[in-house]
Amino acid sequence: MMNDDRHHRAVDELYKIADDIYNQIDRGQIPKMSIPLRSKKNIQFAPRKGVWKYGNLHGVRSAKKMTGAYMLLRTMYMLEFIKDMVRDQKSSTLREMYYISEGWGNAKFGSQDESNNLAEDLEIVTTCMREDFKLRPEEDGARVIGNLTLMETNRKGERKKINLRDDVGDSGYGIPFNVEKDKIELLETDAKFIIAIETGGMFDRLVENGFDEKHDAVILHLKGQPARSTRRFMKRLNEEMNLPLVVFTDGDPWSFRIFSSIAYGAIKTAHISEYLATPSAMFVGITSSDILNYELPTDKLNDKDIKALQAELSDPRFKDRFWKDEIELMLKIGKKAEQQALAKYGLDFVTDKYLPEKLTELGVLK
Repeated sequence: MMNDDRHHRAVDELYKIADDIYNQIDRGQIPKMSIPLRSKKNIQFAPRKGVWKYGNLHGVRSAKKMTGAYMLLRTMYMLEFIKDMVRDQKSSTLREMYYISEGWGNAKFGSQDESNNLAEDLEIVTTCMREDFKLRPEEDGARVIGNLTLMETNRKGERKKINLRDDVGDSGYGIPFNVEKDKIELLETDAKFIIAIETGGMFDRLVENGFDEKHDAVILHLKGQPARSTRRFMKRLNEEMNLPLVVFTDGDPWSFRIFSSIAYGAIKTAHISEYLATPSAMFVGITSSDILNYELPTDKLNDKDIKALQAELSDPRFKDRFWKDEIELMLKIGKKAEQQALAKYGLDFVTDKYLPEKLTELGVLK
């Protein structure tokens, strides 16, 4: 059976929140809860961890106003809901919790965003994970293929050894929402690196072309902006199995942000960057320079693309010269390109020429 220590610790931390609010009321004070601001201006680099974390700017949820009072009421209901799930060994999706709040009277959530944000607030205040609260996302994790063997504990508590090349189909192994050691034990691999792919089409291309076998790689499909379990899984492979991580995305501002969330941490989850981010991750492309060097088919940047690139120039996660040069170049040429644009040179070009060349430049391939 899985170890429940982290779930009970989470409940203990949640009780501290309830006790603090109760004590404020008992002292005749208007209750409040202080939470770090989740914004770009409140993230700062943590040199020891090599990731971006929240700084010292805080906001206050106070019962002085009705909106704050309702949020504190919802907080109390959510604490009770989480306590009951841990006690009963149940779990809930974030969406299910939103609908369960329909039975909370005045404490019910007005939108899914409200319930999601409160779950994140509780993570920040308690320094626990939402997975510790028995809360899970709707979306699945990524798909993975490669010569990597792990031991997974299934829902019946049985341990099963799985090789992510020999024991899976063409779609690969699906990463569960919980990828901690009580669920997944990493056993062995002869892979030399992990390559994380943004799009499903490019993942399938590398699998079909046997890129994992030819270059001793673990291929991982990010499914766009990767789920937290995907980022955690990549970090574990990088740290525990000493596998370099390279990220291969489309060439546009939104894909640049995908890389930044993997390597440096996302603004929304900066409170757990050291848990999710892989600071040593390398960006293989598509770069703005690739668009020119490989004469790739492109699309014109739209207004949202341009605003996103301009925002990235002031984003501290893109402060080094490489990113500033690539962002400024994309703004200058006014073009973006998809991974599949490499098919201009044939279906094998990406695996036979583009990636080997780029990975050799990065020192991943010898």
